[in-house]
Amino acid sequence: MALHITGEQAADELLSDDAFALLTGMLLDQQVTMESAFAGPEKIRSRIGSIDPETIAGYDPEAFVEVFKQTPAVHRFPGSMAGRVQALAAAIVEEWGGEASALWTKGEPSGAEVLKRLKALPGFGDQKAKIFLALLGKQCGLTAPGWREAAGAYGEEGAFRSVADIVDAESLTKVRATKQAAKAAAKASKA
Repeated sequence: MALHITGEQAADELLSDDAFALLTGMLLDQQVTMESAFAGPEKIRSRIGSIDPETIAGYDPEAFVEVFKQTPAVHRFPGSMAGRVQALAAAIVEEWGGEASALWTKGEPSGAEVLKRLKALPGFGDQKAKIFLALLGKQCGLTAPGWREAAGAYGEEGAFRSVADIVDAESLTKVRATKQAAKAAAKASKA
């Protein structure tokens, strides 16, 4: 799998090669651009020398916030997001033996079970879990039965709703247009 989300080769290679980096990028994907969120794991790795869940979980929390604050920042909310990344890392270490991909591979789970496992993670609500499940199915080779159904609208073929649908600059533009249209519709319905 070769992901093309950030527009930065090193960041995209890390996302393609490291399940925890990909999971971390998804966690960071809120209130910043998708490219910035998914470039975050490479910034962390370049600053502390690792994206290993055990290393991150055991990192001094105050020092980890400083890692997030370095320019360019990992996230616009360094304190809260550094804490969330450490909580995610701790959950992967404690519940999945430090192997993020076990979430979607251990015991040959169905799509519904993978979704349940994702929603149990710190920082992963229903929507984020469904988007990540769709990303796994559409771009990372997940073949769990029922993953499309479990991912809901994000699992639909030919949809341009989320990071799961970004494979190049053109698809990124389509995803942005879909998101902008959804925001405009939501704003109009409130008026």
